[in-house]
Order: sequence, then structure tokens, then C-alpha cells
Amino acid sequence: MNDLSTTALQAGTEPAPALARFAARLQDADIPAEVRRRAAHHLLDAIGIAFASSRMDFAHRTLTAVRGLGGSGEVPVIGMPARLSPRDAAMVNGLLVHGLDFDDTHLGGVIHPTASVFPAVFSTAMSTGASGAEMVTAYIAGVEVANRLGAVAKGGFHKVGFHPTGMVGVFGCTLAAGRLMGLTERELTHAQGIALSLASGSLEFLEDGAWNKRLHPGWAAQAGMTAAALARQGFVGATNPLSGRFGLFNSYLGPLSANCDMALATAGLGRVWEIARTSVKPYPACHFTHACVDAALALRAQGVRVEDIAAIEALLPEGVMGVVCEPEANKKRPANGYDAQFSIPFLVAAALVRGRLTLAEVEGEALSDAAILEVANKVTSLPDPDSPFPRAYSGEVVVKLKDGRTLRHREQVNRGAPDRPLADADIVEKFRGNAALALSAANAARVEAAVLGLDAAPDAQALAGALAG
Repeated sequence: MNDLSTTALQAGTEPAPALARFAARLQDADIPAEVRRRAAHHLLDAIGIAFASSRMDFAHRTLTAVRGLGGSGEVPVIGMPARLSPRDAAMVNGLLVHGLDFDDTHLGGVIHPTASVFPAVFSTAMSTGASGAEMVTAYIAGVEVANRLGAVAKGGFHKVGFHPTGMVGVFGCTLAAGRLMGLTERELTHAQGIALSLASGSLEFLEDGAWNKRLHPGWAAQAGMTAAALARQGFVGATNPLSGRFGLFNSYLGPLSANCDMALATAGLGRVWEIARTSVKPYPACHFTHACVDAALALRAQGVRVEDIAAIEALLPEGVMGVVCEPEANKKRPANGYDAQFSIPFLVAAALVRGRLTLAEVEGEALSDAAILEVANKVTSLPDPDSPFPRAYSGEVVVKLKDGRTLRHREQVNRGAPDRPLADADIVEKFRGNAALALSAANAARVEAAVLGLDAAPDAQALAGALAG
């Protein structure tokens, strides 16, 4: 194995040079076969979600806007009849992967890594003629960086209203794209300095269910590609983009930057693969809600009937309550599907009423289902004093029945978490279900084969052909 400088940094040390060294020196053979196989399944999961998103109004409006600005190009938009320039395609494809909030999540970093890194890698590979194996390696490198930088903040970005998928995703995209562009270690270091000025992503969408969050991964993808391209031409970037006085963590976290652990940026880099600890979602909703959804489904399976419920308590990590429990009035009566995906009261109620949580429960008529709304109004959200957060997103549902009985079910570790991962076969089934919303069975099988066979593909063309609308 090459020297990837896996020693953890000391507190206060700037990680950018070590991350650049890792991205530049990583070889295909340095990555274990099981990690590469799992990576392919994360890509399959993301692409299936993108196909499902391609039906949605937000997807068509975004494509129309972006195509109106930049015209056509050579990179396909997943599941849609369009090809755009590499950067524009990366932005729209990132939106499609993240559009239903069904994509993978690194729990420690509280970040959706694939939604930004894959579009950046796909577009860059189309431009550079990279092989399938080179694409997979660049994707893994980008995910490793993004996950670790998210973990450094220890959940701080959410506390101050920023979305780390955009904030730190841009650095993973920068290094992944820069690797495929052939940047040197020095250029990759400068590229991160440039990316600092492109990091963005506000959580204000939580107040009204706005579409902003869907843009964050695609924006990070195109911004990372831009930073890499500028560095390749000698553009000089900030020297300390991560640890500097006005670097990422100090500028965006303020006083909370004192809680950061910069050593996490490089701990185990090249030996411990964080993509293997990245969770694939079983439900199309914010990951913070999943354990409570599973608990609600378990109670329903035990015979709880909604007409017998007097009151419901949902316990979840205190650190996530601002995202999925507040403001309470909005959460109990979500204004749109995105609102519903971030609502503990609505999702717990939907699971209890319908006995499932699929895309149908966060779209269309479900949002005005009187039975769901009635049960949602009975839900009180409380902090869970025994939560292992952020190692896992726990959840407990306590149902108080009209006859005086109290029933409860707890999920200490959410399904899909590193200690309870979905199997590869489960991910394939999830892909097939999502793809079926937009593709024939034959076309879905073609996509599945192209993605799972990407590591052996000579270039990105076969994948591009399968993804085109």
C-alpha cells in the first residue's frame, strides 16, 4: 500500500495537505474488494432514488432553469431526456439523488455523501475518459473525506443552521474531481482552499418545507468541480481552509468550533473505510426519524389500533429535535411532502395508521389524510436521556391507550446504522422498487448491471447510456 499518511492530526493542524496526499496517492488496489463492492451498492441506491425523483415537479423545474442558462451538453441527466454540460449535469443529478431525502447518510458526519460526490465523479469521468475503476476509487476517496470532515464538527453545523452535506460535501467533491482531472498534491491542496469560498447550505428550509435543501448536494458537486479546475490552472487557494482563523469550522461554527476534533479528519485514513459505516435508508424521510418509525410499526404489529390511542410520546435524541420536532404546529400538519419527511409527529402517525412508510406516505393525498393528521395531533416529542447519539439515532414510541394501558417499543440503534446495516440484497430491492416508478423492468435491469459492473467498465459510456432518459 502507498503512504497515505493515516496518522491522525494533532489538534489545530490543517488537514488539507494530508487529505490532498490521500486523494492523490490512493490506488485502486489499496481499497479492499468488499469496500468497493459496497460502494457500488451505494451508487445503485443513489441512482434508483434519482430515477424516482425524475417524476417530480421540482426535478422538471430545475432542469428547465438550468438548461435555460447553459444549454445542452454531453452528460446525461438521470432518467430525464436531457444532456447538459458537466457542471450543470452534476448540479441536476445531485438534486435528483437527494430530492426525496431517501439517500445514504454518514451518522457521525450527519452528511449525505453520495448525493454530492457521485454526480461530481460521473460528470468529471465523462469529461476525462476515466475508467470505471478510476470512477469508483475517486468516489470512495471523496466520500471518505466528506464523511470525516462532517464528523469533525460533532453535529455542530446543524446546531447553527447549516447543512453539512453542502458545507463539507464540496471538499469531498473537490478532491474526487481533482483526482480524476490529474491534479498534483499541491494543486489538490489549493483546490480545497478555493472550495472554502464555495461551501454553503442553510437549514432555513425547515421552517416552511422549501426546496432549498435539494440543491445543496448538486451545488457542492459543481462547486467542487469548479475549484478543481481552477487549481489545475494555477489559481491560488487559501492556505488553511479548514483550521484557519476564518476557515470552515471557525467561520461557520463560531464558539462551537471549540468542540471540533480535527484529528477525525485523517484518523484511519486509508485503513478504516467510512463508506462501510455509511447508512442506507430504509425509509424516505430524515434519518433522525427512522428509529421512531420502526418503533411505531412494531407497536402496530403488536396489535395497537389507532382508534384506541389516547396519547403518544416519541423519544429521540435531544440534538436532533430542532430538525424533526420544531416548530410543533408545522410538524403536526405538514404543508408539503418535504415538511412531512422531517416531521416526527406525522411520520409516527403515518406508520401507525398505514402500517408502512413508503414514498406514498409522504406524497399526495397522504398529506391530507384525516386519520394520519388526527393521530399526529396526539404525538408529543421528548428528548431521550438514554440515546447513544451520534453513534446511532435511537427512538422510542410510548402509546397510552384509552383503557389505561401503556405500551412502548424502543429501537436503541436505528435500522441501517453501521451496527445494523442493510444487506446488499436489501439495497438491490430498494433500487428495484424506486426504479420501477420510472423504468420498465428491462431498463431497470440494464441500469443495475451497469452500476454493479462499473468497476470493470472501460469508461463511463455504458453507465451514461443506461442512465439517460
